[in-house]
Amino acid sequence: MSDRVCVGAIAGAFGVKGEVRLKSFTSEPNDIASYSPLWTEDGQRSFSVRLTRPVTGGLGARLSGVETREDAEALKGVTLWADRDKLPSLPDDEFYHADLIGLAVYDTGGVLIGKVRAVYDHGAGDILEIFGPGRKQTLLLPFTRAFVPTVDLAAGRIIADPPEEEEGE
Repeated sequence: MSDRVCVGAIAGAFGVKGEVRLKSFTSEPNDIASYSPLWTEDGQRSFSVRLTRPVTGGLGARLSGVETREDAEALKGVTLWADRDKLPSLPDDEFYHADLIGLAVYDTGGVLIGKVRAVYDHGAGDILEIFGPGRKQTLLLPFTRAFVPTVDLAAGRIIADPPEEEEGE
């Protein structure tokens, strides 16, 4: 597990005085400001965050050290990371996506299926993208107790019960 978790991204400038359009990846979007300071992925820069107003496609925010529209535009696409110890602890059956990516996935018989490459949420629940040796394409598996009965972060593995694949898939 890393010391930081991605909690948002800068979608671009908003206005002319250095305000940014912020996309929050937190379950309650406004909570992102309470996890300040937020860091760039490489850890080179940090920002304190003050939310200003809701804007189309996200939140308006002021970041420390960002004073002009040009400063804000230069940050477009930058992901923002919070220190893990500032984030709320989760119930036993909930996980941060960052903690699932890279975990080995085994079937219920102990055979390695692959590793979690990504976690998607398209609105109907999380989906794990699993890629492994010998696979022609990735396996997309609903992240539900029926398909993923065990997640063992300490051991770095997931036990999955995927549906049977048909020949040719």
